[in-house]
Amino acid sequence: MDGLDLAVQLAVAVLREAPPTAWEGWAGSLEWDCWGTVEYLSGDLFAYAAQLGPRTPRLGGEVLFVWGSRRPGGPANAIHANRKAGPAGLLQVLEASGALLVAMVRTTPPQTRAHHVFGVSDAEGFAAVGTVETLVHTHDLAQGLDLTWSPPADLCSRVLARLFPNAPSSTDAWSTFLWATGRAELPGHPRLTTWRWDGTPRA
Repeated sequence: MDGLDLAVQLAVAVLREAPPTAWEGWAGSLEWDCWGTVEYLSGDLFAYAAQLGPRTPRLGGEVLFVWGSRRPGGPANAIHANRKAGPAGLLQVLEASGALLVAMVRTTPPQTRAHHVFGVSDAEGFAAVGTVETLVHTHDLAQGLDLTWSPPADLCSRVLARLFPNAPSSTDAWSTFLWATGRAELPGHPRLTTWRWDGTPRA
């Protein structure tokens, strides 16, 4: 969970450097604008926290919030930021959503299991998944906002070991992370067209 907290804080710090007029542009290779991508990321972090919230978490589906898009082709979210608050408000929503997941992971018993579309996971798994979402979508956003984003190698290595156990381990950690999430090629490994993590609880 410390890695998740670090990832969110680093992401918010770099995204604060974006000019206020840049948020309508596309986020990297995504077909979402940068504003909607931050809402999507916030929604993911919020949803993972919510999955761990019920005393008896759902194993067969998500907690039943209403999800919806505010524009055609945009991501379907349960979380939307107040546009009138501008980018500062948007990033506050991201930071708060990340903090909710950090808090839930810290207080959820290790034996607790909850639903994820990629398979039932535990609190540690949800922390790792939240870290992946934060790192990869901040990469997308940095491309769209023309920012520099290179998270710590040890953070990338920990997430790879937890969720992508079959990823190469002798290559640069950030480059390998981008390869494992379909964002880049890796020497000797073509760019992935489909990918997913393995959040299965570890023994």
